[in-house]
Amino acid sequence: MSRITRRIGRMAGRLTLVALVVTTVLAGASMAHAQTAAPVIVTMHLDGVVDPFTADYITGGVQRAEDEGAEAVLLFMDTPGGLGSSMDQITESFLASKIPVIAYVSPSGARAASAGAFILLSAPVAAMAPGTHVGASTPIGLSGGDLDQKVKNDATAEIKTLATTYGRNADVAATFVTQAASITADQALADGVIDLIAPSTQDLLTTLNGTSVQLGDGTTVTLHTAGATLQDEKMGAFVGFLHSLFDPNLAFIFFWLGLALIVLELIVPGHIFSGTIGTILLVCSLVSFGFLPVRIIGIVLLVISVIAFIVELKAPGLGIWGVVGVIALVAGGWFLYDRAGGVSVSPWVLFAVAAVVSLFFGVVVAAALRLRHSPSLLAGKTIVGAEGITLPTGVGPKGGVVRVASEEWRAIAPAGPISGGAKVRVTELDGLVLTVEPLDAEHVPAAPQAPAAEGRNTP
Repeated sequence: MSRITRRIGRMAGRLTLVALVVTTVLAGASMAHAQTAAPVIVTMHLDGVVDPFTADYITGGVQRAEDEGAEAVLLFMDTPGGLGSSMDQITESFLASKIPVIAYVSPSGARAASAGAFILLSAPVAAMAPGTHVGASTPIGLSGGDLDQKVKNDATAEIKTLATTYGRNADVAATFVTQAASITADQALADGVIDLIAPSTQDLLTTLNGTSVQLGDGTTVTLHTAGATLQDEKMGAFVGFLHSLFDPNLAFIFFWLGLALIVLELIVPGHIFSGTIGTILLVCSLVSFGFLPVRIIGIVLLVISVIAFIVELKAPGLGIWGVVGVIALVAGGWFLYDRAGGVSVSPWVLFAVAAVVSLFFGVVVAAALRLRHSPSLLAGKTIVGAEGITLPTGVGPKGGVVRVASEEWRAIAPAGPISGGAKVRVTELDGLVLTVEPLDAEHVPAAPQAPAAEGRNTP
């Protein structure tokens, strides 16, 4: 028994030794892998208007990158600006981040205008590609002019604070607000507003490798970007779709397409979906206008164009009012946005919409009006005197819908309401509206009976 015990003890000792060796080897391999693993840089994109969807996407991406231990966040920028509250949400997340955020205005031709300039200057590393520009950050109102001096002073103080945080030229940054200045990448680097110019992402990461970067809280970290793995953080498909609705060209198109569908509903009633879709598109365009630097002069001109086209409907065919409408439409689109911030309607989109709207009001709407006031093809044949049936909603003095000759018609019943499913006869045709009377008395609501005379015996 003692021999067996000694043998078991020797085996246990050997197993323990093997376990220690394996553990040491695995730990060493793990440490070697940790030392040789490439750093991870999370990339994100700020394209288009700065809106709540963009703000949630960027702030959430920065937080996830920090939680996962990424080396840095690289934000590619090309924006005309946007909503101040969304801008503040992004800048605050950059200042509070424990890992560096590299804001990079790229590719060539991109810009960081208006709110974009604030976002660029709030990043620990501000970089630009050749051929880009930054600035034009004066707050504006609907009139297209500057807002109250107090608002401008607040914006000036904010952009100077951001620049000072990272030791950049606060005086030049202030001119973005006070003078609506917009400067090139070369000038921004020469004036000390940004940290470097890089023609490509690879050049940017190579230049930054080994440099010390100050974070928003004052601490300093060293960047290790050589051979870094770029991990792209994409905006969700649905959120990306909502963000795309705030495109200046799309907002302009939605405005006119929505208007056209609503006018079609008013002229030829019964097109429920056209009116509904038109209303949705108009609402989307108005919401987009709330995020864009819209000028009231552009809105006024667009309203004038609408009025001119409506007046033109009184005499279909492009006349003097149609010409006025087209001119006001083109001018309204041209002056709709504050162009100093880089936001505008594309000339191709502007003239294409003007051509389509002219054709719509001059041809389609005119034809619809003629159709509305022309007699039915069945008017001289069988429609008057024809029999039909009411739809489930019934027909009353104020209107309803009936089915006659396999077609649905708007109808009225002057004699009183007729319930759904009742048989009716057409007695008159006025344009595209029928006057009907009931054929089956049981579908007509019974008239209330007069009370019996007091004191008289009823049989």
